[in-house]
Amino acid sequence: MRKITGLQIGLFFALLGIILGLGIGTTALLLGGLALGDFRGVTLVAVAVVFIYLYAFAVFRLFLKVAPLHAGEVQLGSRQEFVYHVYLLFFLMVFYPVMRAGFIPVPLMRLVYLALGARLGRNTYSGGLILDPPFVQAGDNTLIGQGAMIIPHAIEGESLSHHPVRIGSNVTIGANAVILQGVTIGDGAVVAVGAVVRKGAKIGPGEVWGGVPAKRLQDRGESGG
Repeated sequence: MRKITGLQIGLFFALLGIILGLGIGTTALLLGGLALGDFRGVTLVAVAVVFIYLYAFAVFRLFLKVAPLHAGEVQLGSRQEFVYHVYLLFFLMVFYPVMRAGFIPVPLMRLVYLALGARLGRNTYSGGLILDPPFVQAGDNTLIGQGAMIIPHAIEGESLSHHPVRIGSNVTIGANAVILQGVTIGDGAVVAVGAVVRKGAKIGPGEVWGGVPAKRLQDRGESGG
C-alpha cells in the first residue's frame, strides 16, 4: 500500500469543501424560505445530502476528465499515482460507504455506477460491488449477483495497476463471485456462485465457469453429467 501525501489529501478536501458548499448552498437557496413544518430539519438535511451527492458525482467525473486515470501500471511517484490517490480518497470517503451500505435499491445503484463512469448496457444491473467503475464495461441484459465483486485493480506490495474488466451481454455472474482485473467474459456466459475468476482470464461466449480459481465447467445447454 502506497502512502497518500498531504498534498493529495489537501486537494481532496478542497474539492470536498466545494461539493459541500454547493450542496448546502443549493438547498438553502431552494428551500430556505419555505415553511416545512415540524420536519423542517429532517427535510433540509435529506435534501442537502441528495444535492451533495449529485455535486460529488459531477466533481468526481470532472476531476477524472481533467486528470484521467489510465489503464496499466501506476508508477511510483508519477502523476498517475497522484491522480489515483485523489481518486481513491473520493471513492473511499464519499462513494464506497454508500455502495457497501446496501440500502440503495439495485435499480438506483445502476444509476450510481453510471454516474461514477461504469459503462453498463440496457437492462444490466449489479446487486454486488463494482470497484473502479471507470474500468468496467458490461453489455445488455447482464446480471451481477448479490455480494459479487468486480475488481479491476491489483495492489501487490508496491505494485499498483488497473486493467479493464469487460463483460458481454446476457451474462450471469453468481452471488459472491469475484472477477479480478483484466478479465473478459463473452456473451451468454455464466460465472457460478462463489467463483473466483483469476486475473486476465478470458471466458468464451456461452461458457460456464466455476470454482476457486474458476475454470471452464461446460457450455450453456450442456448437461452437467
